[in-house]
Amino acid sequence: MALQLQESFNTLAHRFNELPAAKKMTLAAAVAASIALIFGLFLWSSAPEYKVLFSNLSERDAGTVSTTLQQMNVVYKTEANGTLMVPADQVYDLRFKLAAQGIPRGGAVGFELMDSPKLGMTQFQEQLAFQRGLEGELARTIQSLAPVESARVHLAIPKPSVFIRDKQAPSSSVLVNLYPGRALDPGQVQSIVHLVSSSVPELSPNSVTLVDQAGNLLTAKNDGQSKLGLNASQLEYTKEMESYYVQRIEAIVAPIVGAGNVKAEVRADLDFSEDEATSESWKPNPKPENQSIRSQQTVDDSNNAGNQAQGVPGALTNQPPGPATAPLTAPAGANAGPNTGAAGQGGNSSRKENTVNFELDKTIRHVKASQGRIKRLSVAVVVNHRAAAKDPAGKAGKPTPLSAQEMTQINSLVKETMGFNQPRGDTVNVVNAAFTESKEELDIPLWKDPDNVSLAKDLLKNLIIFGLAFYLVFGVLRPMLRELVKPPEPPAGGGAAAGEGAVEGVLGEDGVLYGPDGKAVAAPVDTYGEILAKVREFAKASPKLTAEIAKEWMTKE
Repeated sequence: MALQLQESFNTLAHRFNELPAAKKMTLAAAVAASIALIFGLFLWSSAPEYKVLFSNLSERDAGTVSTTLQQMNVVYKTEANGTLMVPADQVYDLRFKLAAQGIPRGGAVGFELMDSPKLGMTQFQEQLAFQRGLEGELARTIQSLAPVESARVHLAIPKPSVFIRDKQAPSSSVLVNLYPGRALDPGQVQSIVHLVSSSVPELSPNSVTLVDQAGNLLTAKNDGQSKLGLNASQLEYTKEMESYYVQRIEAIVAPIVGAGNVKAEVRADLDFSEDEATSESWKPNPKPENQSIRSQQTVDDSNNAGNQAQGVPGALTNQPPGPATAPLTAPAGANAGPNTGAAGQGGNSSRKENTVNFELDKTIRHVKASQGRIKRLSVAVVVNHRAAAKDPAGKAGKPTPLSAQEMTQINSLVKETMGFNQPRGDTVNVVNAAFTESKEELDIPLWKDPDNVSLAKDLLKNLIIFGLAFYLVFGVLRPMLRELVKPPEPPAGGGAAAGEGAVEGVLGEDGVLYGPDGKAVAAPVDTYGEILAKVREFAKASPKLTAEIAKEWMTKE
């Protein structure tokens, strides 16, 4: 095998040396071009496909992203309008990594617009630059919140007027782009609204509109709330109350019928009115022994002045008595003692007062009804049919309805779970029906499916490479090599050689000599292999003569 390859190579080299110089250059250029083209196709097929990582970046964000990519040893390409291209298989991974670092932050322009004022700016241009700077500063401030990825602020500031009737209030609209899976709570929404309204003179919070990237309105207007009589917190409380009862009902019924086989809906009518009442009442007077004494007052006044001096105090009272005189006629009882008269003139006085105050049985009641009282609950429950067991062949049977006893049990459980109150007007409706399984599949055309598009691109690329390589090998190189290894044509007269024993005809590729009529001559000539073997035998037998012949050929050329 090695000998045959060596002979083939020697034959090709011999034929190539016999070619003219122009043909040698053409053949060498064709081979070089074919090799270069095949190598270029290989590089093109192995080169990664680039996709857009970020577009419309500001110069600052583009510099930050490119520096980070260099630190991560990622190959990237830059294009116009702040577009960065990276390998397609690294796009989403790089976006996640850069987002974790807070890159890019957005290209909002702030008050740095006022740092370099231009000469000749009009008042309108100055006002416009100030408004752009204020919008950019507000956007930067809103972007500092954790759930916000980027933000844009639009201010509608009317031109001031000296007439009150022509005065217009400013307004503002804010668009926030939130990170995936993040949301703004009501407190953060109000913070953004008041932040914007506090930054613009005479801007009311009701004139600020906040919208997310999906077009959802995050701010609620008070006008609609006053007409409905409910505010956002009351509506949210109603939804939470309904969801609470739905979860309780599904949690108690699901173990009986299986998860996913029960659906519940609850409508709650709540009373958010606020009532206050104050009442004061007294009970009839009870018995004294059952009463409580509040206060008691007792007065006891007693006066006994028979043996005491009487009269008006003074000088006359303090004088000694005068001389005694004997009356002419002694009165009755003259023999009585000296103090008898005084004793007869004395007397006793006494006064008693007793005041008792009892506590009154008084009741004061102040009642304030809480808001959000349940006025009525309406519950609707749908229970799926029970799935039938599979038959021995593995096919599922037809679902069967629940029995009346099972439905009664489920109805009782629902009533107990919701706190059924008939006087309040609560209603419960439990229905057993077969669920319809809806399998909605998105009908995406084959030419729009990303996987099919990527597969088609790779297949087309490989087909182009294979087609070009096939054409170069079998359409360019093979004909050239055939032309190169083709044996020289015999002389015009035909025959194997001009000399004795020559036979007229044409030598074919199979080594057979064909006559002028196209038929093979009976005596075939020697083939190329036989001639080469004879030459080798001659070279071995006469090496010196062979060397002389080779020198003569080289001298002639």
